[in-house]
Amino acid sequence: MFRSRQQLWLMLPALAALTLIFVLPIAHYLWLSVHTQTVLTELKPIPAGAAQWIRLWNDSRFWQDAWQTLRFAGFSVTTEMVLGLAIALLLNQPLRGKSSLRLISLLPWALPTTVMALGWRWIFNDPYGPINQALHWIGVAPVAFLANPSITWMATVWADTWKTTPFVALLLLAGLQNIPRDLYEAAQLEGASAWQSLWRITIPLLTPYLLIALVFRLAQALGVFDLVQVLTGGGPAGSTESLALYAYLNAMRFLDFGYSATVMLGAFAGLIVLCSGLAGLWWFTSSRLSIKGGEP
Repeated sequence: MFRSRQQLWLMLPALAALTLIFVLPIAHYLWLSVHTQTVLTELKPIPAGAAQWIRLWNDSRFWQDAWQTLRFAGFSVTTEMVLGLAIALLLNQPLRGKSSLRLISLLPWALPTTVMALGWRWIFNDPYGPINQALHWIGVAPVAFLANPSITWMATVWADTWKTTPFVALLLLAGLQNIPRDLYEAAQLEGASAWQSLWRITIPLLTPYLLIALVFRLAQALGVFDLVQVLTGGGPAGSTESLALYAYLNAMRFLDFGYSATVMLGAFAGLIVLCSGLAGLWWFTSSRLSIKGGEP
């Protein structure tokens, strides 16, 4: 893996940081998941075998939160990919004031999630938020964005989309700038339309970047915590509670650290399976493009 001893020494600080930040906490969670550590045990860990994992398998709230987390991630990431591609294509055009437009487009991503969530909580407020005030002025009844379970989860999707679409656009813009302009000029000489160039040149060559953005955003969306905690608190009636928030509640509210670790590990295992599949797809796509690019 390492071609020289010098490379190994140069990698050691990064490997040590990775072990400290990632490997050791995971190992501690694995240890906690086979122990019971609650107020009833005076917060002392007691070996429990597979009891926590059996409890997780039979926990309907865990599966409900898993579905809600997947729903949130699916809708938000899909919307972000579409909007991010559209924004990247726009910013890649020779427009006047393009640098200013790029800076403005990154502002939502630069805001701390907690501050952004507080802002959207005010915007969605019933009846004093700007949206409901505008509805009142045109004679429409206010909408309980944060009190109706069938609507609130869509409010969280919209807030997350507004926050993280610039991240996707930035990644895709980097990919667009690596596509040679000669390909578009040749396609134009052959009579290809802009739509045909998009589907025959841009999308295929941008696929690795699309998959990178998809993996990053899925990992972040499936671990969503601060947005949901500040915007809805998991309500109403637990309709927006994510797996990360459920693990947090078990640890900090119910002081059930063993089960909280088990919830996190269950969510982490699902995330690894999903992201590994997407990473494999990315590798396969990249290798196929490399092979095609090397053909005479």
